[in-house]
Amino acid sequence: MLDKLFKKKDISVILNEPDSSTSGLKRSLSATNLITLGIGAIVGTGIFVITGQAAAMYAGPALTISFVISALGCVMAGLCYAEFAAMIPVSGGVYSYSYTTMGEVLAWFVGWILILEYLFACSSVAVGWSGYMLSLLDGWGINFPDQISGATFDHLKDGSWVWTGRMINFPAVFIVAIVSSFLIGGVKQSAFVNNIIVVIKVSVILLFIGFGLSYIDTSNLVPYIPENTGEFGHYGWSGIFRGAAVVFYAYLGFDALSTAAGEAKNPQKDMPKGILISLLICALLYISVTTVLTGIVNYKELNVNAPIALAIDRVGAGLAWLSPFIKLGAIAGLSSVILVMMLGQSRIYYSISKDGLLPKTFSKVHPKHGVPHNATIFACVITALIAGLFPLHVLSELVSIGTLVAFTIVCISIVVLRKTQPNLKRPFKTPWVPFIPLLGAAICIIQMLSLPWSTWSRLIGWSILGFIIYFTYGIKHSKLNNK
Repeated sequence: MLDKLFKKKDISVILNEPDSSTSGLKRSLSATNLITLGIGAIVGTGIFVITGQAAAMYAGPALTISFVISALGCVMAGLCYAEFAAMIPVSGGVYSYSYTTMGEVLAWFVGWILILEYLFACSSVAVGWSGYMLSLLDGWGINFPDQISGATFDHLKDGSWVWTGRMINFPAVFIVAIVSSFLIGGVKQSAFVNNIIVVIKVSVILLFIGFGLSYIDTSNLVPYIPENTGEFGHYGWSGIFRGAAVVFYAYLGFDALSTAAGEAKNPQKDMPKGILISLLICALLYISVTTVLTGIVNYKELNVNAPIALAIDRVGAGLAWLSPFIKLGAIAGLSSVILVMMLGQSRIYYSISKDGLLPKTFSKVHPKHGVPHNATIFACVITALIAGLFPLHVLSELVSIGTLVAFTIVCISIVVLRKTQPNLKRPFKTPWVPFIPLLGAAICIIQMLSLPWSTWSRLIGWSILGFIIYFTYGIKHSKLNNK
């Protein structure tokens, strides 16, 4: 039994699997496409939504330090991802890497956590998109019905769930459906749409930073590190670390990027470029926007779904002309995040299904468009339901812990593989192994420990559900164990 659970895939076997030519997935992504896909996924909820909430609830103006801490952990994890993506350029990302280093059962666990990560990332960004769209419509004098403009359920601080009186968050459901239709049309078409959106949203962000600097009120930045309330994670240094853990998933894009390696033209060379360049660009944007945002509006007032829109409105006439551009940029930007997260989610279903651990319908590829259409449709339905029913704060914390688990496993796997298979061809090498991977894993673990118990309990519940599925279905249908 243990032999089955921890049986590993040989890397040479993975590289020789029919991933592109015969299964239908098309290698059509260039280095530029990969960088813009990374930026498209990374720059979104972290800037347009979570910055305000994390500043208000955890770190205050010192959220900039939180972003630096998260960026350091991400750069270290990103270097590890780059080595794996160049060495094993196939769909599936961390799931595929884990299969070669830790065996099937742990690969399944990682794959299941990645499903959590991308599923709730898509859902939370869709809720943020809804907030900006409703704000934009309100500015145009269009009042969207309250019954279909918010989450059906809310989670209170005492741990209880309540019905909000609303039916569903319809705008969130709507954007998930629209983005999914682009994905079904093919990855090349999706990349083209994403490129246009990235140019728009980065331009808008640079406008906000450039013009917003002159409206910073330095009194809003004092105290820079608010005094801790006496409760762990609420301001002070513990708040900075909890803030870092919450915003960590804002750097999620390069993780999703690794799942598209099977569709890159030259993955050995271009995947490391896409991961590291997009990560560094986005870290600079995050830190700059957070500084301007908390300088314009006092951090205590930023716990809203559209904090940058609030900052623009607060300035008044001076930046009133920028308000519709910011809101449109946020809407476009969040759309591209949903697009890349949905792409990543569907490719995880595809990769796990190819190994027999999920039903084979998820690994069917559309004969014309070259995409896993059944996996994409399923991802659309389940994401839309969650986005329509649940509030943003619950979804974002679940994404953070899922991301941190995945990053930790990637960092540790690099060390394991360097020891067990030192002679493998590595087109890109993580520097200073084992120092960089172990430090990256340590930063991720510290941030995981900073998250509240309620988030951990949901992760445990999700993991138990995953193992039930594996032991009742996956282990019986595993292609590796049934050869």
